[in-house]
Amino acid sequence: MKRIVYTFFLTLFACLSTHAIEVTKLTCNMQEGFVVVNESPRLGWMMKSNKNDTRQTAYEIEIRTNGTNCAQPPVWSSGKIRSAQSQHLSCADAPLSSTIGLNYLWRVRVWDETDRPSAWSTESTFRYAPQALDKGTWIGAITRKAARLPEGRKFHGSELNKPETKALWEAVDTLAKKSIYLRNSFRTDKQILEATAHVCGLGHYEFSLNGTKVGDGEFTPLWSDYDKTVYYNTYDVTRLLQRGENVAGVLLGNGFYNVQGGRYRKLQISFGAPTLLFKLEVNYTDGTREVIASGAGWKYDFSPITFNCIYGGEDYDARCEQRGWDRPGFDDSRWRKVVVQEAPKGELRPQLAAPVRIMERYGVTKVTKLTPTQIQDACKSTKRTVDPSALVLDMGQNLAGFPEIKVSGKRGQKITLLVAEALTDEGAANQRQTGRQHFYEYTLKGDGVETWHPRFSYYGFRYIQVEGAVMKDAKNPNHLPVLHHIQSCFIYNSARKLATFETSNPLFNAAHRLIEKAVRSNMQSVFTDCPHREKLGWLEQAHLNGPGLFYNYDLTGFIPQMMQNMADAQHSNGAMPTTAPEYVIFEGPGMDIFAESPEWGNSLVMLPFMYEAAYGDDSLIKKYYQSMRRYVDYLTTRADSSIVSFGLGDWYDYGNFRAGFSRNTPVPLVATAHYYQAINCLIQAAQKVGNRYDEAHYTQLAQQVKHDFNRRFFDVNTNQYGSGSQCSNALPLFLNMTDSATTPKVLANLIKDVEAHGNRLTTGDVGNRYLFQTLARNGKHELLYKMFNHEDAPGYGFQLKFGATTLTEQWDPRQGSSWNHFMMGQVDEWFFNSLVGVQSVASAPGCQHLEIRPQPVGDLTFVKSTVETLYGPVTIHWTRKSKAFTIHLTVPVNCTASVYLPGESQARQVGSGQHQFTNHQL
Repeated sequence: MKRIVYTFFLTLFACLSTHAIEVTKLTCNMQEGFVVVNESPRLGWMMKSNKNDTRQTAYEIEIRTNGTNCAQPPVWSSGKIRSAQSQHLSCADAPLSSTIGLNYLWRVRVWDETDRPSAWSTESTFRYAPQALDKGTWIGAITRKAARLPEGRKFHGSELNKPETKALWEAVDTLAKKSIYLRNSFRTDKQILEATAHVCGLGHYEFSLNGTKVGDGEFTPLWSDYDKTVYYNTYDVTRLLQRGENVAGVLLGNGFYNVQGGRYRKLQISFGAPTLLFKLEVNYTDGTREVIASGAGWKYDFSPITFNCIYGGEDYDARCEQRGWDRPGFDDSRWRKVVVQEAPKGELRPQLAAPVRIMERYGVTKVTKLTPTQIQDACKSTKRTVDPSALVLDMGQNLAGFPEIKVSGKRGQKITLLVAEALTDEGAANQRQTGRQHFYEYTLKGDGVETWHPRFSYYGFRYIQVEGAVMKDAKNPNHLPVLHHIQSCFIYNSARKLATFETSNPLFNAAHRLIEKAVRSNMQSVFTDCPHREKLGWLEQAHLNGPGLFYNYDLTGFIPQMMQNMADAQHSNGAMPTTAPEYVIFEGPGMDIFAESPEWGNSLVMLPFMYEAAYGDDSLIKKYYQSMRRYVDYLTTRADSSIVSFGLGDWYDYGNFRAGFSRNTPVPLVATAHYYQAINCLIQAAQKVGNRYDEAHYTQLAQQVKHDFNRRFFDVNTNQYGSGSQCSNALPLFLNMTDSATTPKVLANLIKDVEAHGNRLTTGDVGNRYLFQTLARNGKHELLYKMFNHEDAPGYGFQLKFGATTLTEQWDPRQGSSWNHFMMGQVDEWFFNSLVGVQSVASAPGCQHLEIRPQPVGDLTFVKSTVETLYGPVTIHWTRKSKAFTIHLTVPVNCTASVYLPGESQARQVGSGQHQFTNHQL
């Protein structure tokens, strides 16, 4: 009998347990893992359950310091709080201290709708930013004064070729250009509780402890305007320290901190010579604490990197390696004492965005040996001497990164790697349109098989031209180095991919991949325009592609850092430059037009609202309210009777001309529409911060601008705006600048123009989103399907047929320019918000409540997608067969959705879990 009762209760407990919520992912400030915070942290978590309609009704948080265990009283406990909130939980009332110098560990448990508690979650860690880090000592090989670095200006374009400019840079001490090793030996003789390292090496660094590289980031820290902000990184290095002697080693490179040219350079600028700030905090189990910091006692020597430039490439002489230089026991008696340098002017801030990493690798798909005739012709077209041994390797994928080689040969032999995204007519690597010369040179040490890749330079490429080596197993009469293995290392920001997308249409699937590879190539420290010619943070693509980016990637850390970079770049008069960080000052004949443009500057006011829609977090709106207002006020000073007439307009629009400056749509129309857009964002921001005066003032301004815009650009006889182009009509429709009587007529004209062009677009970088979303919001999905489902120019299918593996700068890549831009990728927004049908709700930002509105258009028979929100993944798989439409849907725990099936105006309200609905009335 006892056994029967025991079995019964075990079974009952098992059944109850399977229905309980499980807490699965803890975040601090929406970041997972070890997080550094400057102020009171905001905590969040995901949950899962095998039961439908599960929701959180209460939670309890516990926080403790490292070194205590869960059996001991926590530093703070929230107690059981009746609330469904599972994101952005403030700990402002917790007695936490930024001076304690220890990690905080926290955990949470929740109660479901039946008041059943979950188990406690696993613990997660956060730490306050270190105190007085800005008072630390910066060290390196040479001071700025001794280096004779040019002060103040940023040199760009034709200015680089002026004799006085050349003289400035030629006078710089070569020591200021060198990559150096730095090392420091120290002892730890007690039992370690935890050890945390804070490191900033400029321009970029690699940090090792006792010979082990710390972290897996490349090009660390991320870029900034070093006169305004300097990012540092924090690492938990507890497991790497040992009793006795320890050695911290740092390798420094130039990055954007010190661009001095020497080969191709888009610009020349130096904030100073390579420099290091280091602080290692060691807490012992006996309660004592020790700090090891950068200072005059460190030593340096030259590294094997003999040349490095973010634009020009990198050279490495393996003969200069010093084995064990970053390990205990190394003899550094011949090394030099470091010099104490002046600190960068910028404020030290913890890096918010994820690091850049090697995320993918690609192998060789084809090898071509250039013939003597091809080499001769290639020398003429590339304007460089091409080695007779030249091989051209097709790596199959255009990307941002560098090659990695495994090579053997004699000491002192050299191998050159010239990378390019295109080939010349002769079949050689062609950098004519992407910045030349950029290459990598490796000098062998002659010690077996040697493995190497560049540390501080990258490029956009598909092809690798190898000179001075032969492939493994190839004939080698000249006894050249043997290339045993070569790969393309695809580097990009390691922010997580959140979404999947697949349809029954192969072209749409391929277009999505095309856009993804281009986005990833240009998602580096910032969103760049291209990974070779410029590498600059052009701003317009961030908000014009914004919704597609938020669907696909975790931007919880990336966008706040981008906002900081934009705030740093904003001028004292409120103007917003076209790039951030602003490494280039565009001025002079033909250059002023690139300096600022409302379509670019509007990222400052648009991105905080997109961030709130995706994550339910309005902190960026509040933090940058003053910056947004200053920008709108600046545009007002540039307006003449409410009309703003400067900027680039619908950049790279399409027609029977070479793309570039806007040709189809008047620039003042586009600029003024974006001025109006910025004002309306500011009105919403004023409501957020409770500034009623500003709300009233800018509401009146918006009404005036709308009135003057219509008076200037709307033709009452034709019901057309501006030139009647697609961009001219789509912009006012999208921004609700038309009145109710004229809206249908303007929309009809827009549709008529698309159809007159054979169901093809004429818009460019700026106009695309407004065209696509205006048609989508007005239910013209069949027309959009026709616009995209073909292989002609302009269109994504044409680029695929052309052989592109990343989205190109122009709709017609045959016209030249970059073959790796993502600025034309706005179709991704339509893929997700219309074909998949996942839409956030304006009245409930953050995706805790969603609208699902799938659009089965054209000949699509299915769409499958997963989109991860802060609360968990939303999965949608719909099929269409005959007249039946069936959708399979998964909604995260603690979330709800309104599901609108095609042909139905009444929503089906669902909670969390798995759901299936069928509509037989298509």
